[in-house]
Amino acid sequence: MQWAGRAAILLVATVTLAIASDLLLPQPAAAYPFWAQETAPNTPREATGRIVCANCHLAEKPAEVELPLSVTPDSVFKAVVKIPYDHSQQQVLGDGSKGGLNVGAVLMLPDGFTIAPPDRIPEDLAEEVGSTYFQTYREGMENVVLVGPLPGDQYEEVVFPVLSPNPKADKNIHFGKYPVHLGANRGRGQVYPAGNLSNNNVFKASAAGVITQIVEAEGGGYEVTIQPDAGDTVVEMIPAGPELLVSEGQTIDSGAALTMNPNVGGFGQEDAEIVLQDPTRIYWLLLFFVGIALSQLFLVLKKKQIERVQAAEMNF
Repeated sequence: MQWAGRAAILLVATVTLAIASDLLLPQPAAAYPFWAQETAPNTPREATGRIVCANCHLAEKPAEVELPLSVTPDSVFKAVVKIPYDHSQQQVLGDGSKGGLNVGAVLMLPDGFTIAPPDRIPEDLAEEVGSTYFQTYREGMENVVLVGPLPGDQYEEVVFPVLSPNPKADKNIHFGKYPVHLGANRGRGQVYPAGNLSNNNVFKASAAGVITQIVEAEGGGYEVTIQPDAGDTVVEMIPAGPELLVSEGQTIDSGAALTMNPNVGGFGQEDAEIVLQDPTRIYWLLLFFVGIALSQLFLVLKKKQIERVQAAEMNF
C-alpha cells in the first residue's frame, strides 16, 4: 500500500509539472514561420539572393530594416524591422472568415551576431522589444532569427536586440563590413510548405465550357460544375473565403478566374550592411585628426612669425 501511495503521488506531481511547464514556460509559435521549417531548406536565402518566404507569399510588398552604420565588439544594438501595410484591410482566415493581418520576419545577421540575452539588454531597449519572442531558423544558426506570427496592428515595427561578437574571443570573427538580409511578410501565404494551395488564392477554371451548377458546400465554399463542349463534366472545388465572380449559365475559358483575389498581404525583402568596428582603429583615427589639427595650427603660427620678421626687416 505504501508503494501504491507513493506511485500515485509521483504521478500527480509529474502531471502537475507538465501542465505548469506548458502554461508558464515560453512556447514556440505553432504557425509560420516556425512550422514552415519542417520543409524549409538549410538556409532561408537561396543562391539567387531570394529568401524562401517568397515561395509561399507570392505578392510583393515593401520591407525595411534600420541598422547602425557600425558597432563595436560585444555591444548590444537594435535592428528595427518595418513591415508597413494598410491597416484598414482584412485578410481571409483559414475558416473563410475575415480578420486582421499578422506579420512575421526572418533577419539574417552576420556570423557571430545573435539575439542579446535578457541580462545584456538595456532597460530602454527592453521596453521597445516588449514581449516579442525570437527563435532561431535552425539549431546552430543563432545568427538567423525568426519572429512571428504577431498581430500586425501592434507590430508594424519589430525591434531586434542584437549582440555583436568579439573577435578577440572568437578567432573566426574579423573586423570589417558584413551583409544583413531581411525578409518580412504580412498576411497569410498562398502556398503551404507542402505545396498545396491555401484559400488565400484566385481559383481558376481548369476547363473551358458552360457553368451548369453552383452549389454551396457544407463546410463553406462552393462546388462549381463546368460542362465542356466535349468531354466529361468538371467540378471545381472552391474553399471558404474567396468571393465568386461567376454565375450559372456563364460561358468561361480555361484558366479564367472563378473568384476574386482575396490576398491583401505579401512579402518583401531588403539587403543592408553593418560594420564591426575595432575601437583601437577609432582611437588611432582620432589621434590622427588631432595631429592634423596641431600641424595646421603650427603652420599658421609659423606663418605669423615669418610675417612679423619680414615686417621688422622692412622697418630697418
